[in-house]
Amino acid sequence: MGLLFIVVIIAIALVFDYTNGMHDAANSISTIVSTRVLSPRQAVVWAAFFNFVAFLIFHTTVAETIGKGMVDIRTITSTVVLAGLGGAILWNMITWYFGLPSSSSHALIGGYAGAAVVKSGLGVIIVGGWYKTLIFIVLAPMIGLFLGFLLKVITTWIIYKRRPAVVNKWSRVLQLFSAALYSLGHGSNDAQKTMGIIASLLFAGGLIREFKIPLWVVLSAHAAIGLGTLSGGWRIVRTMGQKITKLEPIDGVCAETSAAFSIFLATYLGVPVSTTHVITGAISGVGSAIRFTAVRWGVTVRIVWAWIFTIPTAALLAGLIYFLCGMLGLK
Repeated sequence: MGLLFIVVIIAIALVFDYTNGMHDAANSISTIVSTRVLSPRQAVVWAAFFNFVAFLIFHTTVAETIGKGMVDIRTITSTVVLAGLGGAILWNMITWYFGLPSSSSHALIGGYAGAAVVKSGLGVIIVGGWYKTLIFIVLAPMIGLFLGFLLKVITTWIIYKRRPAVVNKWSRVLQLFSAALYSLGHGSNDAQKTMGIIASLLFAGGLIREFKIPLWVVLSAHAAIGLGTLSGGWRIVRTMGQKITKLEPIDGVCAETSAAFSIFLATYLGVPVSTTHVITGAISGVGSAIRFTAVRWGVTVRIVWAWIFTIPTAALLAGLIYFLCGMLGLK
């Protein structure tokens, strides 16, 4: 039963990774779809490919932060992982239904922490692992916003007095590369969160002697998030690509490049950053460089509220699931 339970939870973790890809497909493809550089179907294939190959480039520092750097791994049980995943998946589906691009990353860490706290109390929280993540909740979108604004200003000067047809032609080519960079970042950071959860489950179950990420875990997590991206997430695509601000191909290049840089930085530092936060900030920065009123700030504020509630709500849902599991005799 113990091994079977672990296998079932690993399957649920990969389902979460799939919903992460589905939910965050908007991050990878919203700009390139809204600028009509690629069709939606072409865009998801493009993004899914780079989601998957990210494992060839990046180390697993984010996975290690998630797995052993935020919650005392000695207190983790299979049921804690199950409840954490359940809380994250529920929040993902709620925000997907309402078309809100909330953070799957923060839903996962919120759920994981919430279930662990209900089991063992606040003492299981590793404060040192949390402060970087909480700082980047604010810092990541700010970096995206600033770089998006700066790149838009720079490119505006570069293309000044050039023929719009020429600018549009080269912008469409460049956006293929910027979208690929962003999808690499998305795969490198987001897939690693599920890797960390699965590795902590294997460690808690005694299936690995030291905390490390097996290759099969790396490959399965990247495959799951890539398949999720292939499934799309069209409600959120409309919010990200059309409701925040109107984008031209050159704007998409600026937004995606800015977001990719921010995510690469976070991945290098081992911080589980929200790709949703980053691309929202970058799109808003590009739009505000055109003119401040070009950004529909009401939509942005609505998205921010979803961010604020993500960690505590996912934690509450996961804690409730853990409590219900306890009533059923699962500890």
